Amino acid sequence: MSTAPPKDTPITVAELAKHDGSDPSLPIYVAIKGDIFDVTKNPDSYGKGKGYNCFAGKDASRALGMSSLKPEDCVADYSTLTEKELETLDQWHAFFSKRYNIIGKVVV
Repeated sequence: MSTAPPKDTPITVAELAKHDGSDPSLPIYVAIKGDIFDVTKNPDSYGKGKGYNCFAGKDASRALGMSSLKPEDCVADYSTLTEKELETLDQWHAFFSKRYNIIGKVVV
């Protein structure tokens, strides 16, 4: 399965938050290390009430690095991750990159 070339469209944190799976008319986005992935094609994982919905509509880099599903860990700041956790985060980014299109970048 191939993905489209990555886009660098700037998307604000507030705009990203609207794409959390709660509005069925909007695509579902997950951001990792500032890159925003369109995960709409996998609503059984990222849709409202589903197992990985805590990652939807935000940059959840810290949680992915920690392999955590806790909402408090679903934040963009991954500066506190250990070297091993940073490797895990990079593996998640690679995993998403192979499966989902990057549709933009998070801007503050």
